[in-house]
Amino acid sequence: MGRLTRVAPVGIPQHIVQRGNNRQVCLGLDEDMVAYISWLKEYANKYQVATHAWVLMINHIHLLATPYSEGGISKMLQSLGRRYVRYFNYTYQRSGTLWEGGEFGSDRADYGWSSYQCNALGKKSELLAPHERYSLGR
Repeated sequence: MGRLTRVAPVGIPQHIVQRGNNRQVCLGLDEDMVAYISWLKEYANKYQVATHAWVLMINHIHLLATPYSEGGISKMLQSLGRRYVRYFNYTYQRSGTLWEGGEFGSDRADYGWSSYQCNALGKKSELLAPHERYSLGR
């Protein structure tokens, strides 16, 4: 089964989580963090993604970012992932995958236990109280 399409609308901040495969270490040393941050900056600029906040942990990463180009976050993560995995595998004399499938953005449209269908698709809900800043973008 192919990967589901990820939704990351232009101009809407996204919470991105990237985990080490099987929760393994993916950022072991300060040098790894420096390399990751430098490539994150390069690809964020290249694909027009504003990076608002980040946390680099030894086995996962959190980013808060806003794409300003269509597909910007996906392209940024794909380029960054490929480059960082090559670096990591070479540095640590290993091979294979490093990351689990990334997560970001609004919840998937086909998942019924989230507010995605309300916020993105206009489904009515008595629970939903849209944030005023989110509503300004509509």
